[in-house]
Amino acid sequence: MDELEDLRRQIDDVDAQLLRLLNERAALVRGIGEVKRRDGLPIYSPEREEKVLRSLCERNAALAGPVSDTAVRAIYREVMSASLALEKDLVIAYLGPEATWTHQAARTKFGASVRYAPQAGIGDVFDAVARGRSDYGVVPVENSTEGAVNHTLDVFVESELRICAQLALPIENHFLARVPRENVRRIYSHPQVFGQCREWIRVNFPHAELHEVSSTARAGELAARADDAAALAGPLVGEVHGLATLERAAQDSAHNTTRFLVIGPRDCPPTGNDRTTLLFGVRDESGALLGALETFRDAGLNLTKIESRPSKRRRWEYVFFVDLDGHREDAPLKSAIERLTSAAPLVKVLGSYPNTVV
Repeated sequence: MDELEDLRRQIDDVDAQLLRLLNERAALVRGIGEVKRRDGLPIYSPEREEKVLRSLCERNAALAGPVSDTAVRAIYREVMSASLALEKDLVIAYLGPEATWTHQAARTKFGASVRYAPQAGIGDVFDAVARGRSDYGVVPVENSTEGAVNHTLDVFVESELRICAQLALPIENHFLARVPRENVRRIYSHPQVFGQCREWIRVNFPHAELHEVSSTARAGELAARADDAAALAGPLVGEVHGLATLERAAQDSAHNTTRFLVIGPRDCPPTGNDRTTLLFGVRDESGALLGALETFRDAGLNLTKIESRPSKRRRWEYVFFVDLDGHREDAPLKSAIERLTSAAPLVKVLGSYPNTVV
């Protein structure tokens, strides 16, 4: 016991040092906030955030201690969240209601110290940021099982907002209810979640009624009121609505992940490891799409994703969304965009941002 108490006293001493240093850091952060407000600079700087996190992970590796890089990023996520709150009362819009996966993604990116504003739809997230009611927004853009979130892509066609950051969140859809498993006759969830859990449902509840709702949070709310229903949703939904977890990770794929985008009024300066998203249209003529794609190939650019969506301007007219490695200010990509702009009827850069999904 004496040895244990001695170790605990040493931890208390270290904690006291950490608190003193955190408060010193907070005082410096307040000074930075004053400079940013005076000079009209954005409070949130994704490129600076990523640079700091990479540097911390490098320093952590040099120490060769027991703390993992994942833990370092998680700890400093909350330190940075508290710093943002000191600089400004930052408001983050997200696809609500409370406890959706987008809410979880927003908290993962911005931490617990900023304010969150749930929105009824993806378009409402864009509108809240565009009108200045929120500083940034978080929206889903694709799932590794079900593919692109088309509504997000469609809103980008008309929006002037930019992508300034991204993150990928592992998705585990739990089977949640306040009743025993054998009492379940109805299952509530979002359409994409039903797609992610299709085989599990077929095996375990082939005769259950499936009810599609606007969000997993809404599914949890409805299941909490029923004597014969369950929800497929994330663990946060269970916590909020007092539902028991009858089965964990009911999704068919063990690697089910959703990618989210942070949107704001501007994108980011280069960090040295960036991704750029843009959209373009092509003329209705033979080889037009191939010619556009050859622009990127000829510049030696790595195209990591392509999606097509109806333009909604004319029948059978499409726009193409692409992700590329590199920053819009990098010479090869900048040249390719200029070349594409001269040939295509529509080219729009949606943003360049740090190429990390942690």
